[in-house]
Amino acid sequence: MSEGTDGAEVISGGYLPIDEEASVRANRSYWDNSAEEYLAEHGTFLGASDFIWCPEGIHESDVRLLGDVDRKQVLEVGCGAGQCSRWLAEQGAITTGVDVSAGMLEQASRLQREHPLSTEATPPTFLLADARQLPFASNSFDGAFSSYGALPFVKDAEVVFAEVARVLRSGGQWVFSTTHPMRWMFPDVPGEAGLTVEYSYFDRTPYVELSSDGQPVYAEHHRTMSDWVSLLVEAGFTIDSVTEPEWPEENRTAWGGWSPLRGALMPGTVIFSTTLNKD
Repeated sequence: MSEGTDGAEVISGGYLPIDEEASVRANRSYWDNSAEEYLAEHGTFLGASDFIWCPEGIHESDVRLLGDVDRKQVLEVGCGAGQCSRWLAEQGAITTGVDVSAGMLEQASRLQREHPLSTEATPPTFLLADARQLPFASNSFDGAFSSYGALPFVKDAEVVFAEVARVLRSGGQWVFSTTHPMRWMFPDVPGEAGLTVEYSYFDRTPYVELSSDGQPVYAEHHRTMSDWVSLLVEAGFTIDSVTEPEWPEENRTAWGGWSPLRGALMPGTVIFSTTLNKD
């Protein structure tokens, strides 16, 4: 058993239907209460101002999926503690990060205080906001991105994609990493136990954890590869590339089901690079 987001004991986890608002409440509370612990556990790996796309440890400085960002207006969706936005700021970007979790944004503020950027960089702006209702005018950004799989915590990804399309200028990039759909079939544990298929790839029932009083305290939502492609096309994006990162030999860090053992056999992350055409 584990502790829920408000200190309540989590007594069950399984595949259950959950409505949109209950999912938002559960995940907001989860990250509010887990933010400090998450950074204590993973902060060294993530860095204070580095841009890592996924648990495989893929650095934007190596892959350059966002290209040249100098003087570009860039939006980070689900920014967490804002490390990626901070790295982009050092590359000359004007960055804005949004997150539904006040706890994670407190960690972003702490990093800003404890690890100030160079005098040449413009510090990111961080806002408490729901990506389903972005607080920006249309055509405000040159690019947008989301790293480390924030989107599986969103029930209605199509609404998020529509909002990203609205605030992007024509020709803008939308690049995001998310849990690879294959990963849904396997238990979220390291080692041999995580190599056996237990769930259907096609079962889109969310994974939900409940507290002792039956309230949802965590929710993840699954989409197949074709679901992601369809959502992007419907929102007006052209897919430029799809990346399935291989697990680097030098990365010995395990993140639940993400591990060197399973990473040698199958992808745990997928990264979509897309362009918006409003013409």
